[in-house]
Amino acid sequence: MIQLKTIDELRLMKESARLVSKTLGMLAKEIKPGITTLYLDKLAHDFIKDHGAEPAFLGYGGFPNSLCISPNEQVVHGFPNNDVVKEGDVLSVDCGVILNGFVGDHAYTFEIGEVKPEIKKLLQVTKESLYKGIEQCIRGKRIGDISHAIQAHCEKEGYGVVRELVGHGLGRKMHEDPQVPNYGRQGSGKVIKDGLAIAIEPMVNMGTEKVKFHNDGWTVTTLDNMPSAHFEHDVAVINGKPVLLSTFDYVYEALGIVSDEEKQFQLDF
Repeated sequence: MIQLKTIDELRLMKESARLVSKTLGMLAKEIKPGITTLYLDKLAHDFIKDHGAEPAFLGYGGFPNSLCISPNEQVVHGFPNNDVVKEGDVLSVDCGVILNGFVGDHAYTFEIGEVKPEIKKLLQVTKESLYKGIEQCIRGKRIGDISHAIQAHCEKEGYGVVRELVGHGLGRKMHEDPQVPNYGRQGSGKVIKDGLAIAIEPMVNMGTEKVKFHNDGWTVTTLDNMPSAHFEHDVAVINGKPVLLSTFDYVYEALGIVSDEEKQFQLDF
């Protein structure tokens, strides 16, 4: 059952989501060749605790870390470790917090130094597809409209859209109804209503959409070992329209990126 949120609950969820955004912005200043992903995990853990929150991923289903960090061909759910990040890598950093009883869940794929143009394009198209999906998050439309918009944008560029992993409802729990696939038919799925809060998160592969689940129970890689990209926003429906609870502004400030891509989805409430 979908748990629609009140405005007061959405305000609390925005605080939680924005703390994740600030965490990603802090990490953006540290991500460079030569560091380890375990170092980033420790920074995030301490930052979240220092801001009066709890890392949502730590201990979730037995997950041992505060971040999911997935380089290159890893799609999602990668374990931070002592491997050194290298020039030309891409790094999906997925972070969650629990603040005021609500979960924020938010991800960005970072370029490490200079990456190949074809990988840069994969990241660009995947992030564009995220906003294509958010545009469909309108009262009266359906979840399948979000899914179809993401799929169509990515597949026209020849990319593989992962089937086995999906976005999800968000609230007091990390994963609530409804599931939000990144593929599907227009006009299908649950009707979108005011108070809906979801995490939209395209996971898109340069090659095949097929993935491999590893024996550790968490790590997911592309079947052909080609790179993957992952971006995630927390979105609410208020007065019939999509409103961002999370933001990439802190990441962009750290990286010196100028963008107005979020402008139409921002609302003070």
